Amino acid sequence: MPVAPPTWHSPEVAAVLPELAPAERPGQAMHALLRELYPLCRSITGEGVRETLRVLGRYLPPGLQVREVPSGSAVLDWTVPPEWNIRDAYIKDQQGRRVVDFRRLNLHVVGYSQPLPRQWLSRAALDAHLHSLPAQPALTPYRTSYYQPAWGFCLPHQLREQLRDEQYEVCIDATLDAAGSLTYGQLVLPGDTDEEVLFSCHICHPSLANDNLAGVVVATWLARWLAARPRRRYTYRFVFVPGTIGAICWLHEHRETVVPRIRHGLVLSLLGGPGEFTYKRSRQGAAAIDRVVAQVLRQAAPEAHQLREFTPYGYDERQYCSPGFNLPVGCLTRTPFAEFPEYHTSADNPGLVRPRQLAASLRLLRQICRALEQHDRRYLNRQPYGEPQLGRRGLYGGLKGTGNPKQAEMALLWILNLADGQHDVLAMAERSGMSFAALRRAIRSLRRAELLAPVPPPRE
Repeated sequence: MPVAPPTWHSPEVAAVLPELAPAERPGQAMHALLRELYPLCRSITGEGVRETLRVLGRYLPPGLQVREVPSGSAVLDWTVPPEWNIRDAYIKDQQGRRVVDFRRLNLHVVGYSQPLPRQWLSRAALDAHLHSLPAQPALTPYRTSYYQPAWGFCLPHQLREQLRDEQYEVCIDATLDAAGSLTYGQLVLPGDTDEEVLFSCHICHPSLANDNLAGVVVATWLARWLAARPRRRYTYRFVFVPGTIGAICWLHEHRETVVPRIRHGLVLSLLGGPGEFTYKRSRQGAAAIDRVVAQVLRQAAPEAHQLREFTPYGYDERQYCSPGFNLPVGCLTRTPFAEFPEYHTSADNPGLVRPRQLAASLRLLRQICRALEQHDRRYLNRQPYGEPQLGRRGLYGGLKGTGNPKQAEMALLWILNLADGQHDVLAMAERSGMSFAALRRAIRSLRRAELLAPVPPPRE
């Protein structure tokens, strides 16, 4: 069994963190989990993925299911590759010093490198297998070779230029097992209906903190929050998969059962680093999830968010949104991939991720979930002829002549005006520009005053 590189998180934090309440210091708690996961060498298969899921299982609500898909399995148009594991890798100079060392940073090895028995190579022969960033000479890049047989090392360009010995000893102590498997995990939180909301994170990247451990830890805390809610309308499914091939495996195995029940979905990534929230719409473009996220962002971050149209490149939303499935799945990030200088380098470390950014991402996702729970509810105004007298019902307390009514009173007026059985709550939010929270409070007040009646959902 491959041995993972030693971790460097605090044992005290690891012992306390699983006991934290979902709402207790979530930014710091998520960051501590991120630091615990950071040293593990993940790839699209292998023990690093399993260990990551074992760690997550200590923090997630009970019920994490771990699935092994055998190597060689046909999944849609793909084949599950051999399982890759690595024990050690290095480049030694002629004095026997490790100048490149996998045990210090797992980015130093090209992911899925073929095994390389210990041997000496000339400097020129070695150079063909080295990867560095001349424009960022102090950083180590992240490179992979999943489906093309190759081997290589990644290192800072400034170190590469200092390699002047005539020969170097190299070794990649790794295995590629055709009898192995691909591992993914999922957690299902049942709701009042079997209609599902899907949250998907990729767990194939090694020591990269924002991409994508930030998405993984935010998803974990979102699951804890949802599990603690007294009631859920939707069933919520959290999927932790290796990028591309993992999502394809999941879709292949669930295409007849779960996929038809998915009503909304989000791919979560890059949620702890710098920059404003960015939402990439689903392929459908105007699905309920697209409209809900856009409306929540307009309220939560009116000056600091971007909405982007769907493109068939990116994270696993492109698998969920492939034309045969065409699921309503968008992608929520902060600064998108490849648009910040630390992307896919050793600078994407825990120092790049801020607890306050993680906490803000969690707050936004909570708002999105609350909005999804009510977005398609419709109501009827029981006094539709003229404006009901709210004052005698204790609902309208503003003084005349003092300007615009307060937000709570304005929400009451919007609800009453749009409660015609045709406008759902999402349409009300879009038309009024008011937050879902304000509309929820107004709906509760009007129902208590018997001015509002829910419209039964249509039969399918």
